[in-house]
Parts: sequence; structure tokens; C-alpha cells
Amino acid sequence: MELPVIEFARSAPQRRLPPWLKRPMPGARDFGDTRRIIATSGVSTVCQEARCPNVSECWAKRHATFMILGRTCTRRCHFCAVTTGRPNSVQDDEPERLAEAVAELDLAHVVITAVARDDLPDEGAGHFARCVRAIRRACPTTTVEVLPADFHARTECIETLCDAAPELYNHNIETVERLTASIRPQARYRRSLDVLRIAKELAPRIVTKSGIMVGLGESSDELLATFADLRAVDCDVLTIGQYLRPTLDGHLAVQKFYTPEEFDRLGDAARRLGFVSVASGPFVRSSYNAADVFDEARRRLLAAVTPS
Repeated sequence: MELPVIEFARSAPQRRLPPWLKRPMPGARDFGDTRRIIATSGVSTVCQEARCPNVSECWAKRHATFMILGRTCTRRCHFCAVTTGRPNSVQDDEPERLAEAVAELDLAHVVITAVARDDLPDEGAGHFARCVRAIRRACPTTTVEVLPADFHARTECIETLCDAAPELYNHNIETVERLTASIRPQARYRRSLDVLRIAKELAPRIVTKSGIMVGLGESSDELLATFADLRAVDCDVLTIGQYLRPTLDGHLAVQKFYTPEEFDRLGDAARRLGFVSVASGPFVRSSYNAADVFDEARRRLLAAVTPS
């Protein structure tokens, strides 16, 4: 596959945010409603735990990305604000509480992510599947996007989750191959590619998706090579967003703030490689405007198999 050519300027580590990285204040009523529903459910959200910069905008739209299996992750990624340590036991009633919150928010599309649970025999796959099925029972028309950890690319774990029939299986590559060991030391670049490959092989009709952060010291050639690697495992959807340092202590510094124009060029390059839906921008995250991204992917995939 011939890769597009794209050139970007390099820059030294930066602390001050550029003007395009500013967020509006939330709408008071809907933001408050979302916060109340989430608090009542007792289910965590990645919006809070990962200090997402889009929380005000999304909660004002009554959108939220739920994070199951607790608030403590068994892995320590150097870009992530989620707490690392020994997790608590899994709460058996979490699937029902999650489904009630999804119903009350009246979500047409829901994203469920989770901390890594390397401490569990199935790494949480069975609980994840129960959450999907609980939403199916409570909200039959809601489309479900899952965003699990890599399950060490164990086919039986990925199959357990695919058998619950989510519409979209999302697993983030996060960064380029050269930087993976220093940014997410307990993960493997090729293992993440295997996750997406296995999911597509097990459930060919499922939409697969991945996301990457930029601004960690990667080159444009490395980004394009990563895009090509994702397409080689038939990944359908790609999100590209700016890495923002959650804290000054314990998290990697930003090496470069990409401009909106540079994000546009990255998005165009990804589309030329064959992704059916691409979201590329400074504030893009895996679940940002996830319903719109999924709708575009589903529409284009359907058009590709429908006779003209």
C-alpha cells in the first residue's frame, strides 16, 4: 500500500495551551441532569476518571461514556489519569444499574469502556458482555460500542464480548509502535492490532474502530504507517486527537500541539487509506461524537455492499 506524504513542523515540549484548545462552559440544566443520573447509577465514567476535556460539552448534551469494572486499573499507562492499583471486587449488579442510566439518559448510542482487569481469570470479558446484554434488554434500539482493554489478545475473551453482539468493537492503538513501550509499558503495539483482527474475524459484520493520540513525539511517517497497519487488519473507523497532559507530575509532557489544519490533513490521509469514518481534531477522543462517527461508518459500509 502506497502511503500518502504529509509533512508537519516539529516543536519542543510545550506547557501553555494554544488558543484553539479552549472549551465552552456547560449548559447548566442538561449538564446537571447528566451528573445526577450518573451519580445515582453509581457507575463510573471515563469522562470523570480520565479527566476528559470534553466533559462539559458532552454532559450538556446528555452524553456520557461509562467505565465499568471499577475505578482502579491494573495497568499504568503514562498518558492516563485513571488510578492504578489493586481493584475492588466486581459488582454483580453493575450491568442493571448501567442499563437504567442509559435508559434514563435516553441514549441512542452508548459507549462502554473499562479499566484493565488483569487480575480476573477472564480479564472482565464476561462482565463486559453482561453489561451489553443488560442494555439490550432495557434499551432495545440503543446501539452499543464497546471499548475494552486488550484482553492480552485472548481469542476466548474477545469472543465472549463479540457474542454479546455490540454494534462496534473499539480498541485504541494509542500511539505509534516506536513509542508504545514508553507510553503504555504493559501493552504491545502488535497485540492491539491482533485484538482488532480477531474481533473482525469472529464477527465480520461488526464495525471495528481504533484511536490514536498525537503530540507525544511521533513523526508523520510513523502516523501514516500506523494508519496503514490498522487498515491491514480491516479496521473501519479511526479517531485522531491531541494528547493533553492530565497532570504535571507522573504524566508525559506534550511534545507538540497540532493545529486544526494539521488535523484536517491527517484525517484526509486516513480517508485515502480506506477508513470509512474518520474523526480528526484537537478535542477528538475515542467516544467523542461517537454516535455520529458510527452512523457515518454504518452508512458507508452499507452503501459498499448494496448494489447500485
